[in-house]
Amino acid sequence: MRQAGVLDVGCHSALLTVARRRGGTDMEPVLSRKVRLQLHETLDAHGRLDKTGVRSVQLAVAETLAEDGETLPDVYAFATSVIRDAPNREEVLAQVARATGTRLRVLSGEEEARLAYVAARHWAGAKPGSLLVLDIGGGTVEIASGTARQPRTTLSLPLGARTVTREWRLGEAVSSKRRLVEVRDHLGDRLAAVTDLPQAEPDGRVLACSKTFTQLARYTSAGRPRPLAQQRLTIDEVRAAVRVLAKQGSAGRSRLPGISRHRAGQSLAGALVAEALMDACRATSVEISPWSTREGLLLERLGALRSKGSARR
Repeated sequence: MRQAGVLDVGCHSALLTVARRRGGTDMEPVLSRKVRLQLHETLDAHGRLDKTGVRSVQLAVAETLAEDGETLPDVYAFATSVIRDAPNREEVLAQVARATGTRLRVLSGEEEARLAYVAARHWAGAKPGSLLVLDIGGGTVEIASGTARQPRTTLSLPLGARTVTREWRLGEAVSSKRRLVEVRDHLGDRLAAVTDLPQAEPDGRVLACSKTFTQLARYTSAGRPRPLAQQRLTIDEVRAAVRVLAKQGSAGRSRLPGISRHRAGQSLAGALVAEALMDACRATSVEISPWSTREGLLLERLGALRSKGSARR
C-alpha cells in the first residue's frame, strides 16, 4: 500500500506524519512523531535563529526521522515561516543538512496557502461551491479561495500571531484599551490595503485551519465540547476571547481551557488577527478544519486527488 511522509518543522514543534491511501481517495495516518520546539525564544531582534535554535532543529530532525525499526518512506521535510523568513535561513538550512543529512525545503507563503486550500477542500468533501480558507501561522497569514479543487486566489501576509506579538509586545497582559484599538486599527488597515482580498460568499463555506483557530474554538466551546470536525467559531466569540486574553499574562492564559502553554504568549495576538481577518473577509463564522498545509502535501504525494471523493473523518 502506498505511503508518504511529511516532516513539518515549525516554531513550536517538528512533526513527522506518515500516511497511506485508503480506498481510492481517503487518507489515514500510519505514524506520527512530534518533538517540541520553542524557536521563538531563540530569535534575536532581527528574527535570526541563534545557535541554540539551530541545534534544537538539528536534534528534532534527527529524532523524528530516526528509523528505530520503522522503515520510513521518502519524507518531504519542510520548514515554516520561522525559518523561511529568518535572515540567516540559508545558514540554518545548511547546518541542519550537514548535521542530519536532511535538507529542509521552504515553501512560499502562497504555496502554503494553496496546499491548505487543497487539504481543506478535500477534507470538507467534493461538493461544488465557493470555499474560503483562512490559516493563521506564527509568521504569516495564508488566505485562499476558489470553487474547484485548486484555489483561484492565494495570499500570504506577514500578520502571523508571533509576528504581531513581537511587534506590539502582546505576550503579557494589556491593560490599555487604547493599545488594543491601535492593534485592531493596524491590522484592519493592513488588510484593507490588500487588493482583491477574498470575501465570504453568502452560499459558500469558510474553513479555518491552524492551531490559532483550533485553540480559540476549544476555548470558546469549553463546557460544551464537540468533535473538532463539528466545531464552529463566530466573530463575536473571538471578540469575547480577546477581552479575556488581554487581561491575562502568558501564565494566566495557559490556564484557560483549550489554550496551550506553548502558545499562550501569542494567543492574544492570534485572536486579534483572527478577528481582523474574519471582519475583513466578511466571515461572521468559520468551520474548524483539522487539515492544512501538511495534509495538502500528503494528499498530493499520495496521489489521492486524482479521483473524486471525500477524506473527511
